[in-house]
Amino acid sequence: MAILDSIDSPADLKRLDVRALRELAAEIRGRIVATVSRNGGHLASNLGVVELTLALHRIFDSPRDAIVWDVGHQCYAHKLVTGRRREFDTLRRSGGLSGFPKRSESEHDHFDTGHASTSISSALGLLAARTRRGEEGKVVAVIGDGALTGGMAFEALSHAGQLALPLVVVLNDNKMSISPNVGALSRYLSGLSATVRYQALRSRIDAAVRGIPLVGPRLYPVMVRAKRALKALFFKENLFADLGFEYVGPIDGHNIPEMLHVLREVKALNRPVVVHVLTRKGKGYELAEEDPARYHGVSPMRALDGKVEPRTASTFTESFAESLIKAAHDDQRIVAVTAAMAKGTGLEKFRAACPGRLYDVGIAEEHAVTFAAGLAAGGLKPVVAIYSTFMQRAVDQVFHDVALPRLPVTFVLDRAGAVEGDGETHQGIYDLALFRPMPGLALLAPTSARELDLALRWSLDSGLPAMIRYPKARCPVEEPAYAEPLVAGRGTFVRRAGADTLLVALGAVVSNAAEASDILLREGRGADVYALRFVCPFDEEFFLEAVAPYRRVIFLEEGVAPGGVGEALGALLARRLPRVSSAAVGFPAEPFAQASRSELLERAGLSAQAIAERVRLDVEQAGRIFLFRAAGISE
Repeated sequence: MAILDSIDSPADLKRLDVRALRELAAEIRGRIVATVSRNGGHLASNLGVVELTLALHRIFDSPRDAIVWDVGHQCYAHKLVTGRRREFDTLRRSGGLSGFPKRSESEHDHFDTGHASTSISSALGLLAARTRRGEEGKVVAVIGDGALTGGMAFEALSHAGQLALPLVVVLNDNKMSISPNVGALSRYLSGLSATVRYQALRSRIDAAVRGIPLVGPRLYPVMVRAKRALKALFFKENLFADLGFEYVGPIDGHNIPEMLHVLREVKALNRPVVVHVLTRKGKGYELAEEDPARYHGVSPMRALDGKVEPRTASTFTESFAESLIKAAHDDQRIVAVTAAMAKGTGLEKFRAACPGRLYDVGIAEEHAVTFAAGLAAGGLKPVVAIYSTFMQRAVDQVFHDVALPRLPVTFVLDRAGAVEGDGETHQGIYDLALFRPMPGLALLAPTSARELDLALRWSLDSGLPAMIRYPKARCPVEEPAYAEPLVAGRGTFVRRAGADTLLVALGAVVSNAAEASDILLREGRGADVYALRFVCPFDEEFFLEAVAPYRRVIFLEEGVAPGGVGEALGALLARRLPRVSSAAVGFPAEPFAQASRSELLERAGLSAQAIAERVRLDVEQAGRIFLFRAAGISE
């Protein structure tokens, strides 16, 4: 029987010796590779923290001792040893386990952690609350995969040093986030010298001085000052010590005995401490070790060789990269900015094609936006590519530093709309409602690769702050309407046969609306399709003229319906064309849990079949109302 089959809680790890823990680590890696190759998910990062996870759960007593993961996608081994191994095959599937810590899943998950750089803040708050309430238990923040490059982490470190509570911060240093870590901080961490020798020497000196009869208590403060002077001479000071933390490390994050020893000592400390652990991202799976960026997050693949099924169409991400490279070759002022997402946003291709013109700022979205504002003020044309869910972290910077001063920064929001597998924290459904009201910000949602190219060219030439959003999906088959020149504020008809119902759609969902129209046409029904293209600026008179011939309009958007585009345009119709009925279809404000993209669109009523059914119901409902009124019957 496999050792993993006997692990139902962290308590079961405490009976295993080091040899058994090593065997268990190998079994966990095999289970992670097998599951992720079927379901997709975060692979390399989870393979790198297996021994660290086992050591933490062996020394600390979860859930009495709280372990907070950051970034949360490092939690797969944690899930396997905290009672969820039987359900692990459902990882990232509809109705299954989340790919991130989730409080509703287990008492061992203390926060729903999907974004980066949050652990030290939340762990410190939890520890402060426990201290105030007189509750026992240690609190450990495990921060890695580049999350320490986020400014919020430093705000928390500063506060933690001020409070001086016994917070344990485990820095999982694998020199990687999604792409290789960048910046001075990464170089600083790489240069820190091991100070375990100092910690051991210090402990022996402390014990010896305190043990001197009579004079020990008076001599100890003098010795503390002397130690600081000696430390300054012989040991390298570091940032964490300056912030009020004890520092231990770096230690080998794959050496179980060493980690058990260090963590056991750290647990006994009654002051804040940073444990610097060196791990290898992708450990134990050769393909991921050789290329951890590629295997950071993967689609379903063959575990043997990492190959995926060939695609027949390019993705929006790939199309963006190609368009940006072409534009940059034509205009040397174009540069790109990202926040540790160079590979995920397609900008690795841009880096290779346009050397020296990509700025990767690390996991620091707020800085990325304001840095780009500075680039624009200096006469360049920055293109900032960030996932929709992470751009939420920089709303104020977009408003204050770009939109208000009308600086020509182009934002490209990858993974806007329904995002497969990653669950609630990663759904890109809020950007339209968040950024639509921004003053002076142009907001575009292209439908296809050709229209994306047109949108990018328009944005770069406009001299305005602009935002382009598109999903993590393959581009639809091109249609003539998608290639029509862009006119600011105006959309275009994709299907137009004089039906009573008009489907007004935005972005990639336009192709679903067109498919729904084709389904209805085959049934002898009708629904025309109008692609908005622009959210802002918006030509109201042009839109009202286009909508005027219809009896009913259904707005379709891959974003939240409350506060969304459809709701705003429905209000416009109610004021200006009250005889035209309207309805808005989009996502609810409460995000859906993990599922495939097609499942998410179906739940939101945005699949082709769901749109067609909505038209049928609306037409039938309108017919019943007409018959009631004709017969003089009240509704």
